[in-house]
This record gives sequence, C-alpha cells and structure tokens, in this order.
Amino acid sequence: MTNKAPGSGTGNARRKVRSTTPTPEKLQENRGSKKEQRRHFLSRLDYKYSPYLYVSPFFILFALVGLFPLVYTFIVSINDWDLLGGAGDWVGLENYQAELSSPLFWNSLFNTFSIFLLSAIPQLIVATFIAAMLDQNIRAKTFWRMSVLVPYVVTPVAVTLIFSNAFDEKYGLINNLLQSLNLDPVAWKTSVFPSHMAIATMVNWRWTGYNALILLAAMQAVPRELHESAALDGAGMVRRFFSITLPSIRPTMIFVIITATIGGLQIFTEPKLFNASSSVPGGPDRQYQTTVLYLWDLAFNRGDFGRASAVAWMLFLIIIVIGVINFLLSGRIASSGEKRKRRRPKRSRQHHEAAGEPMTVPDTETERRTGHG
Repeated sequence: MTNKAPGSGTGNARRKVRSTTPTPEKLQENRGSKKEQRRHFLSRLDYKYSPYLYVSPFFILFALVGLFPLVYTFIVSINDWDLLGGAGDWVGLENYQAELSSPLFWNSLFNTFSIFLLSAIPQLIVATFIAAMLDQNIRAKTFWRMSVLVPYVVTPVAVTLIFSNAFDEKYGLINNLLQSLNLDPVAWKTSVFPSHMAIATMVNWRWTGYNALILLAAMQAVPRELHESAALDGAGMVRRFFSITLPSIRPTMIFVIITATIGGLQIFTEPKLFNASSSVPGGPDRQYQTTVLYLWDLAFNRGDFGRASAVAWMLFLIIIVIGVINFLLSGRIASSGEKRKRRRPKRSRQHHEAAGEPMTVPDTETERRTGHG
C-alpha cells in the first residue's frame, strides 16, 4: 500500500482541467478556422452554382416567349380552333392527318426544301471563299470586311422589293439584259424553278456576307504557326486551306450550317413579297409557296388556326430531325478527325523505319529533371 502526498491527486486533476480550458489564442485560432471553412464552403457553392445563375435569365426568357407559345400551339393544333370563334371541339390528331393528306402541304414542303438547297449550299461555299480571301494580307481589310456586311443591314422587305422589280417578267432588269444578249426572257414569277432561283438569289445576297464574317473570325483564331510550318514543308495555299483551315474551323462551320438550315426552312418574307400583286400567297399556282407561308395562309386567310398550328408543329419536328442529323454527322466527322491525328505518329514511325533513319523519342521525364524542354 503506497502513501500519497495529501492533495497530489487533486493537483493533477486541476492541471488537467486547466490544460483543457481554451486559451484566447486557441479561441482566435478556432474562429479563424471556422471563417476559413465558411469561406471555402461559399467558394465551393459559387464554383458549382454561379454558372447556372448566370445563364438562368436566358432560360427564364425562353420559357416565357418560346416554350409557352410552343406548348400553346400544340394545344391549338389538337382542337378545331377558328380565328374568330376561338377554341372549338377537341379533334385529336385529325388536323395532322388532314395536312399529311393535303397536296398543298407537300407542295409547300417541296418548295421550302428546293429554295433551301438552292440558297444554303451556294451561300456556304461563297461565304467560305470570301472569308478565306479576307483572311489574307490585303489592303483596306476593314473596308472590305464591313462591305460584305452591308447587305445584312438592309431590311428584308427592301431587299425583296428591289429584287422583285429586278426579276419582273415584263420590265425587269434581268430580262432586259437577257433580251439585249438575244436570249429569251425567263418567267421568273410563274415558273417553278426560275422562281426558286430568284428567291434563293435574294437569300444569298443578304446572308452570304454575314456567314463570311463568322467564318472569318474562326479562321483568324487558327494559329499562324501551323500555316508557317506547312509552308516551310512545301504546302501550297490550297493545300493549307483544305488540310489546316477547314479542319480547324469545323465547329464554326457546323454552327453556320445549322443556323442556315433553321433559317432556310423558316423562310417567309421573300416568297411573301416576291409577287405582291398575286392574290394567292406564293404565286398563282403556289409554285413558290413555302411551308411558313402556307401556314400563314391557313391561319389568317382561311381562319383555320388548328390546321395552321399542326403545320407549325410538323415543321418544328422536321427542323429538329434535320438538326439531329447534322449533330450526328458532325460528331462522326470530328471522331474521324481525331482518329487521323492518333494514326499520324504511327505512320511517321513506320516511315522512319522504312527509310532506315533513327527515330528519336524525347524522354520527357529526363528533360523535366534536368530542366530542359
């Protein structure tokens, strides 16, 4: 049995109690750590959720002016909706069936795709060529770049009225020039293909410069070192354009194609005002009546809002399908480009081995340790 000094146990207990009580320095440190944790928490929230907050105004505005009219149009399309009488009986998909069996709907769809192909394909080719020319070191670059944008500034109504007079069958400038060259005049407003060509010319004149500036901005973002190294290897201007410029601007080219597709399938102003004297929208025989012009005729001339809304929804689905096809094709093109890039080192190694030249591979780890590279 051991003897303890009196008060020794209580003294150790007091020391333990005193050691566990926080000092002012520790309290200040704990407060600093809590502030640091709160700061890290707020920064984490800012990093995760601030992008959604910044883009939310667009989606809110889209829900008000885009999504709601889209849903409301679908509701109108499944009802017998009259312009003056308003909502009628629920008819389901009868409006869609009636339009799918209507020859006027298929005629408008054919006219839309015909004008779209005649305008979009030449427009993109010419816009790419103009952008490539403006990307060169030419004099007065700012003047030429602003000049190609002037047609886009002119309102579509003014453009249509000017071209409508130029393509007039009796007193138009185009037919007068053809007659001066001993050629027969063309029925620009009564024949199918000439009318499509005339409307496509209007679209190309207005939108080619706009697309050219977008492609020019993408071309200027391509590193000049790639062109310089290719030129040193003996590649000409045309080879550099097809091997360096076009693959580098692929995302911008896809954007231009998709926007041109959406705009081409929704064309309305040009065919509406091309022949203002015609009582039938789209020509006497509806030879250039597009789908949007056809649904406008259904809604405001015939007063059938239900069938017009059905046509609008079918055109919306067609645009979605074409957009998905463009997306899949662009993804396949991008993946094929990445595969070519991955195959290039293997081909160069085989080339060196066939030529009997040593293939030196830099040791990046050694360079990093020695401080070179």
